[in-house]
Amino acid sequence: MGRDHEDAAYWAPDCFGEDLFAVLGDKRPDSRWLIVGPERSGSTFHKDPNATSAWNAVLSGAKYWIMFPSSSSLPPPPGVYISEDQSEVTSPLSIAEWLIGFHAEARKAPGCHEGICNEGEVLHVPSGWYHLVLNLAPSVALTQNFIPKPHLPAALSFLKDRADQISGFGSEIQDPYNIFLERLREVHPEILEQALESLEKSKKNAWEELTKRVEDNSFSFGFGDGDGEEEFCS
Repeated sequence: MGRDHEDAAYWAPDCFGEDLFAVLGDKRPDSRWLIVGPERSGSTFHKDPNATSAWNAVLSGAKYWIMFPSSSSLPPPPGVYISEDQSEVTSPLSIAEWLIGFHAEARKAPGCHEGICNEGEVLHVPSGWYHLVLNLAPSVALTQNFIPKPHLPAALSFLKDRADQISGFGSEIQDPYNIFLERLREVHPEILEQALESLEKSKKNAWEELTKRVEDNSFSFGFGDGDGEEEFCS
């Protein structure tokens, strides 16, 4: 919400910068939730939708968080399984079972971040990070998904290449990627151009790295039908 709305119930914390999904106006996907839960409730491991980042503000109570970056060089958290197309993050155990069976191992895993957010504190969940949340007391929290400028390339890539995994848009929105592109060109043309250039550079670097590995290892491949990081703010 913008600060020009005097009747707004809240404003997004300034430290996260502009939410680029806001250019969609009433066409943006679901993005804001009031979360209420008793002690020992919470959510098992997941990533936020549509390659968005999020902030979570604790209005009352306390929440324990454990988080891991998503990286091709790091495995998912212990006890968590990712589908081949990365569309599903599955933790077959309840929160209590995961904590008993995998918590100690997970805390030693590369990239692990954990902490407790109390009343009045805000947590940043970067795009693509796995996270599990446990209410340590009856809790009320406000959370919002958003797209900051540094993560726009990831969001564009997701909307374009993983259309079957997009969620939260109204049924009347048939082409979220191109609608988003159009609105960005109108409102933030320079930011969009930078994001598209970054995506193109990433693809080029990935291809160069692949071909280098092929040359170094005499590895062969074909194009058939086969299978072919951040901070907290408080």
